[in-house]
Order: sequence, then C-alpha cells, then structure tokens
Amino acid sequence: MTGQTKSVPTNHPPRGVHGCAADRWRQLQQARAVPPEILEAAEVSPWRHNPARFAAPAEPLNSPSRDAALALLSDDRGDGEPGAVLDVGCGGGSASIAVADRAGELVGIDHDPSMLEVFAADCRARGIRFRTVLGEWPSVADEAGSADAVLCHHVGYNTLDLTSFVVALTTAARRGVVMELTARHPMAWLDPLWARFHDVHRPEPATADDAIAVLAELGITPSVTRWERPSLGPEDPVWIARRLCLPSTRVDEVASALADIPPRPCATVTLAW
Repeated sequence: MTGQTKSVPTNHPPRGVHGCAADRWRQLQQARAVPPEILEAAEVSPWRHNPARFAAPAEPLNSPSRDAALALLSDDRGDGEPGAVLDVGCGGGSASIAVADRAGELVGIDHDPSMLEVFAADCRARGIRFRTVLGEWPSVADEAGSADAVLCHHVGYNTLDLTSFVVALTTAARRGVVMELTARHPMAWLDPLWARFHDVHRPEPATADDAIAVLAELGITPSVTRWERPSLGPEDPVWIARRLCLPSTRVDEVASALADIPPRPCATVTLAW
C-alpha cells in the first residue's frame, strides 16, 4: 500500500461543471460500448449479474476504503450518536455492512431490486437498521437523502456523466465520501477475448487517474490510496461468455481462452474526500 495524499474537503462543488477531463471520461466510456449488432444477437443480457456473488462476506475485508469510512463515522462529536451511511450502488452491501458496527443506519441504493433483496436480507440477519432505495444514482439522490458517510464501491465506471455523479455524492455527504474503484476499467482485461471471439479491438479504457482528473475539475483533491485487492479466484466461464455476448454453446471455448490469460492483479484505488 502507498501513503495517502492530503485531502482538501469540498462540501459544495459547483453544479453543472463539465471540463476537458469530464469530456475525456465520457468519450472513453462511450468508445467501449458493445457494438449494437453483437448486443442484439446476445442470448441474454451481458449486464445481468447473479446477486448472490455480491453478498457481503461474513468478515469484512480490512482495506483502505473501510478505514476511510470508519474514520468518517468516528464519534468525535461527543453526542454518542452513531453515524448514517449511504451505500451508492450497494449490490449486496459489502461496503456499508463492513462498517455497520459504527453506523446507526445503512441506506442501500441500487438499480437492481434483486441486489437490494440480498442487501436487506443480510441486514435483517445481522440485526442492522437499514433502508433501501431503488433506482439509478444520481436520479434518486433526493429520495436517498444525506448521511455522514457516502460510500461508492466499484460503480464509477458504470456512468458516463461522472461529474454529476460525483457532485451528487458530495452533496449527500455530511462528513465525507469514500469511492473505491479498480485502477483501470474492470472489464478491460477482457479486451483480448473481444478480439479473439468478435474481432473487436477495443480502445484504451478509463482509469482511476481519469476519475481523479474529473474530481480536480470540481475543485476536489481526494486522498488517494493505491493497493492490491485479494484475488477473487478463477473466473466463471459461463459469466464471461455472457459478458462477451456469446451463446452457451461456446462456454467451453471461453474456458479454454481464459486459460491463456495470465493472472491479473486486482489493482484498486481508494479516493476519499
């Protein structure tokens, strides 16, 4: 792990600011869209996930992101009241459930109702006070409300308009925001398989440094911690075939192709402001 750079808090970034970095982010993201003819021929949506894969682990991962969130929830106000947490793009709730013992309430926000079901079931099982909000961020920001800590893990690459996304995160945070994302677009490692199976040669991906540049245009200087996340193990060839818009009859080919790809590091970046 590397050290953190000093953060300059920015509680009210300017609205509607779109500069060169924001335009670059949008262009990089748009350039990596799946070609329409390939998407239309897919048996099932490549964006469909198995919610069970996103369930929070029994024991939280000790990470710079968790440390940053716990720091925001520390009781230095002296009022004895635990802080509230917004988990934007919560999935199964790994980010927020990891700090639930320091929080009074978790608010899980996700566009997928099945993800919210996993999050809610886990919160009930652990006796955690929670609330769920169904919808896309930032369109549901008003419904979600504000919280002491706003967490957003591995969702940033899902948006084209990172400026509006970040502005809404910052506006919702009474104390601060913790954003975790991979160092490069998380699906960039599949680029050789897109070339192999579809002869599609994908352009360079967006990176965490591109996200940092967008924050800079908003006057936000986050603390930056670069670290290696533990490997999640071998990839599921069924899921990879779906991401590649390939039929189930080609899963064996995908499994063979995966064997030719060297192990990839899980380079991760935590941004906090």
